[in-house]
Amino acid sequence: MSSVAHLRTRAQIEASRFPALLARAEHLAGTVLLGDHGRRRAGLGDDFWQYRPLRAGDSFRQIDWRRSARGDEQFVREREWQIAQSVQMWVDPGASLRFSSHKDLPTKADRARLVALAAAVLLIRGGERVGLTGWDLPPRRGDAQTLRLAEYFSDEGEDDYAEPESRGMLPNAKALFVSDFLGDVTPVEAALTKAADRGVRGVLLQVLDPSEEAFPFNGRTIFESVNRTLRYETLKAGELKERYLERLAERKARLDHLCRLTGWQHFTHHTNNTAQSALLWVYRALDGSQG
Repeated sequence: MSSVAHLRTRAQIEASRFPALLARAEHLAGTVLLGDHGRRRAGLGDDFWQYRPLRAGDSFRQIDWRRSARGDEQFVREREWQIAQSVQMWVDPGASLRFSSHKDLPTKADRARLVALAAAVLLIRGGERVGLTGWDLPPRRGDAQTLRLAEYFSDEGEDDYAEPESRGMLPNAKALFVSDFLGDVTPVEAALTKAADRGVRGVLLQVLDPSEEAFPFNGRTIFESVNRTLRYETLKAGELKERYLERLAERKARLDHLCRLTGWQHFTHHTNNTAQSALLWVYRALDGSQG
């Protein structure tokens, strides 16, 4: 195959992933039944919120005469105050997420992208502006934005572990960082500290393969990174289990502590669990209804 034809074939394959990912994300979003995402306060807006009795200082032009005609009291028709929230996302493009321990399980990257994009679909449908951290894709509304997000989420990095992108964080916005968080935690700490300084609150969604929690290895085992840049061989893998699990627990505890300090939330999702469970938790956490 000529280099031009090969490049064209690769481009077609890559392009086909964007609408496929978006279709799966929209389907996943459709399986989650959620209430209106509007801000439940009286004020400027288009949606009816409630009737309330006329109070001192109200204008007679505010009176809803049809509702008031039902009794002796006069009522004001209040509208809901809806202010769109900006939500910025970072989905780890690192090679470590392209791991799956079994052919029947999705890769961590596949699950991370799917949940993040489905969350974006729900948020945009709820009137929010969604984009990426950094400067490439500022928060916007609309269906076209979800397609842009699908395109960016489909990009794959070359390094085993990627650092969170914390530039361009909008003051008082919300954020979603999705990764396995198994690399150096220092850049994560720096990103969340910077975000907290700007009043940004958000969610760390840690996506792990079940084998990374259970460490089901014994005897001679070769551990190799996805990019094959790291390699370790042992004849007694079982003897590493206790130490490995201790270090994983320490990492989770460190992420929990970091989130408590900065006002973020941390949740671990395993790829053998349903994507719906992760999506529902993320959406509620971003909405402020998940403690």
